[in-house]
Amino acid sequence: MTESERTRYESGAAPRCAIAVVGLACRLPGAPNPDALWRLLRAGGNAVQPTPDDRLRLTGAAGDATSGEDAASGDVPRWGGYIDDVTGFDAGFFGISPREADTMDPQQRLALELAWEALEDARIVPGRPGSSSTGVFIGAAHDDYATLANGLDADSVTHQSLTGTHRALIANRISYLLGLRGPSLTLDSAQSSSLVAVHLACESLRSGDSELAIAGGINLQLAPRGSLLPHRFGALSPDGRCYTFDARANGYVRGEGGGLVVLKPLDRALADGDPVRAVIRGSAVNNDGGGDTLTAPDAGAQEDVIRRALRSAGAAPHDIQYVELHGTGTPVGDPVEATALGRVLGRGRATEAPLHVGSVKTNVGHLEGAAGIAGLLKTVLALQHRELPPSLHYETPNPAIPLTTLRLRVQSTLGPWPRPGASLMAGVSSFGMGGTNAHVVLEEAPGGVPEPEGEAVSPVFAVGGVVPWVVSGRGVEGLAGQAARLAGFV
Repeated sequence: MTESERTRYESGAAPRCAIAVVGLACRLPGAPNPDALWRLLRAGGNAVQPTPDDRLRLTGAAGDATSGEDAASGDVPRWGGYIDDVTGFDAGFFGISPREADTMDPQQRLALELAWEALEDARIVPGRPGSSSTGVFIGAAHDDYATLANGLDADSVTHQSLTGTHRALIANRISYLLGLRGPSLTLDSAQSSSLVAVHLACESLRSGDSELAIAGGINLQLAPRGSLLPHRFGALSPDGRCYTFDARANGYVRGEGGGLVVLKPLDRALADGDPVRAVIRGSAVNNDGGGDTLTAPDAGAQEDVIRRALRSAGAAPHDIQYVELHGTGTPVGDPVEATALGRVLGRGRATEAPLHVGSVKTNVGHLEGAAGIAGLLKTVLALQHRELPPSLHYETPNPAIPLTTLRLRVQSTLGPWPRPGASLMAGVSSFGMGGTNAHVVLEEAPGGVPEPEGEAVSPVFAVGGVVPWVVSGRGVEGLAGQAARLAGFV
């Protein structure tokens, strides 16, 4: 970071309440980590696949979950974005007994793993800091495992079944095992849950309730009946594609996984020399508070939440170069979202300089309670790499979305940011079916604008010699795994 940039942040040209993203972790379809996610996005990869048989016929501790006609029926679309090895978990690594691990919702297990990985990515050694004022904010809208477990006979219920299936414990178990004494919340605002969690984490950091925060969301598809509900509601695409802003928009495809970020006040992160990946300039949350129906989106409320997020960020509409859409690919939702964006961020733009938009749901499916964090991770990576990855399945504009009039352009190919010479800024939207809307304004990390050619010195050549590349692990198997990942990276 140059001296002028540091002065900009310390002088108040950027909000003093800005929050640094210092660590990332994710497990998404086709992307077991952030680096793999960026490769998938950059290549325009589609991780949606036919539903595996093991998800249609879950057996074992939870019993046979095929539920007869629901799982076998051709009525429900058999498509989704799935992660590998949803049952795998190294209980001993976290000091959890095998018996207790058997009762734990895999969402709890995944959240623990991601929290550890996110802290490591932030160069923070996970442990038990005792009085640490670290908050944990996790969005989770479903509890399929509890549904399956509740179908077991009474003899299968143990004294650990309650903690294993209670959704609150997704966040609380992280706080317990890592000794974190800040706020610890699992929250549900439907599809906006994880981005609302990020907003609350930022507010907790600004108020001083937390000095550090872990925030994001988790969503796993474990019960076949879980897809029957949104299908009968009319939300799922019959051909397993998310046609965001396209004329073929006919619903979304479900996705699963999770993602977490580690957040810290920007001034503290800069002072501590933390690896700042991006900056959350501001955010806002509201509710539709009415509308045609309980679940119908409201353009006015979406406009309001975006405007409030801009005010929180101290940003003007023309500062925003890209918006990661909620973008479900539904005939009702897409036109409403486009209208709101055009009214707030498109107005006043030149025809040849529209706002670029896209949706990660086209790559990995709709992660429901974890959808917002998937979009946030995509945007952080796009800021960090200074490229905009393509939004898939876009060919013909939805006739109900006048893109030119609204000054919007779907980012359908890999390309540069519209104004690469300026500090890059983006918005991320996430909307819940009950009307709870969230919008976050992101900016690239200080120092993101490239120096003039010839002035930069590569740190690789600045070292001046051979240095050790240290690898560590909790045990022999963990050490070997770390060494294998390092070898693969090299």
